[in-house]
Amino acid sequence: MTKQPDNEKIQIIINKLWSGTAVQDLFRSVWQAPKKLVHELRMDKAVEVNGKTVNWTDCLVPDDILTISLPIDKMMRDHPAPLPFEVLFEDDHLLIVNKPAGMATHPNEQADIDTLVNAVAFYLQKHGDIRKVRHVHRLDKDTTGAVLFAKHALSHAVLDKMLLERKINRTYWALAEGIIPYKEKTINKPIGGDRHHPTRRRVSKSGQSAISHFRVIKNFPMEQLTLIECKLETGRTHQIRVHLSDSGHPLAGDILYGGNPIFPRLALHARELSFRHPFTLEEMNVVAPFLDKPSIFDPYV
Repeated sequence: MTKQPDNEKIQIIINKLWSGTAVQDLFRSVWQAPKKLVHELRMDKAVEVNGKTVNWTDCLVPDDILTISLPIDKMMRDHPAPLPFEVLFEDDHLLIVNKPAGMATHPNEQADIDTLVNAVAFYLQKHGDIRKVRHVHRLDKDTTGAVLFAKHALSHAVLDKMLLERKINRTYWALAEGIIPYKEKTINKPIGGDRHHPTRRRVSKSGQSAISHFRVIKNFPMEQLTLIECKLETGRTHQIRVHLSDSGHPLAGDILYGGNPIFPRLALHARELSFRHPFTLEEMNVVAPFLDKPSIFDPYV
């Protein structure tokens, strides 16, 4: 078996939108990379342009090839496990997968080996890539859909910053109980812990800011269900579930927040991830197909 190198070389072709940008400004201002990481790259002479060690004040021109030598973090806290999932998009910088129901995003305890992180670790190892697995965001265990992973330290830092600055748009589809009377609504109510339950959250004046946007796709009077689209400005734990429950329309199947057990899981699916790829500047609109067989959403879409 071939030994994996300690460093990997990431190549980025300079886009015309970065023409005239100094190398240091690309890292610091455009990507907003962490100061520590930029300093280490500078000290290690780990950045080249067109095969030559870079002068950090040099300005870039379109089609320059920027090569970054990054250490591979091989810290394997998460044991690889051959669990099924669907790859929606992959390149040298990031990976987007479709998470099935009944699978946590990441281990909560060292003994957990059946999570999406374990599955992604196995997938990468199978392709000769042994590294720390970096999820950028997460989904609840019973929620299906698109989850974004970073494949190296720079992309992780940049994507984390993009998520914080709301430059990564997450769109969910959900089936809520009852007939929702409005077409569109924004719920801006803080969310905090529920002192009466170890895992449940609730709307709380002392909680963290939470903003959810809801749009009704279709009402189903016979079933007393409403298919809705949800977009988040914040990423609080159980945010959609809490806001819908507080509004009197809990997710169908969400027993924890007052929903009826009409489905084997809560009816929530992370339908789409949309953002501008930080290194190729490609507009990413990745749609995650429904995974249940048959899907609980099939009769309603």
